Amino acid sequence: MHILSTSLDTLANDKLKKILYHLSANKYVGVLTGTLITAIIHSSSTMTIILIGLLNSHLISLYQATWIVLGANIGTTVTGLMIALDLGQSAIYLCIIGFILMFFKNKITYLGRLLMALGLIFLAMDAMSLSLAPIQKSTFFMNLFSQLNNPLIAILAGTLFTAIIQSSTASVGVLQTIYKKGLISFNMATNVIYGQNIGTCITAFLSSINGNPNAKRLSVIHVLINIIGTLVFVVASYFIPFVSFIENLTSNYSMQIAYMHTFFNLASTILFLPFDSCLIYLAYKIIPITKGEK
Repeated sequence: MHILSTSLDTLANDKLKKILYHLSANKYVGVLTGTLITAIIHSSSTMTIILIGLLNSHLISLYQATWIVLGANIGTTVTGLMIALDLGQSAIYLCIIGFILMFFKNKITYLGRLLMALGLIFLAMDAMSLSLAPIQKSTFFMNLFSQLNNPLIAILAGTLFTAIIQSSTASVGVLQTIYKKGLISFNMATNVIYGQNIGTCITAFLSSINGNPNAKRLSVIHVLINIIGTLVFVVASYFIPFVSFIENLTSNYSMQIAYMHTFFNLASTILFLPFDSCLIYLAYKIIPITKGEK
């Protein structure tokens, strides 16, 4: 994941920043732009860091950054869907192609590193699946995962784990493997997914610490989207059987996790997009206008 992130940071040059600026003048186009670019680069964290840089440079408005972040939340689910497709056997080809491209110069080198990193991630997921097989018979680990029988504990577990590794992509991949091995129920896995979306906000928070007020406000908006979204989904799950509906969509356990991850982020974006002004209003309440901004 570190190789993936550093390669994407290099590939995301001034041209990408200009594209983001021109394609975010409209809220719907902004969400679509955030979705597509994040789906391509496989990292909402990188997208958020780019947006914070643009805000620090006063190249985009807080409204534009908010729309793109909402789209990035959708785009980041693509990797989970790819992992669910079980690309482990073809991942070796990504590694080989990436290795060859690494011998070229300029940006092609970083494209090679990107492909190799993706291939290694898929191979790692396969290896993790095999290594977790003995855990199914381990009394210690069965007792450990059985503690995730409380929604709040499951949400906190997802938040902390994702915040520590700073990658919702890797975190979702680990959850897919654990769930596929029968170590956690789908209901509790759903709560872990909510927590993972909150935990991934740590990257934006850390990146905005030395940024200008708008950069900090964007990190606040990112957190608000996922915390409020989690509260809405937890409450809604008691009245709407969407969890069981998604579970019954497919018998592929990894795909069930990927579908829930996608559904949460897609529904959250649809929910919050009409209230973008409210999110920005709350952000300004939490981080008021400074004297330098007046």
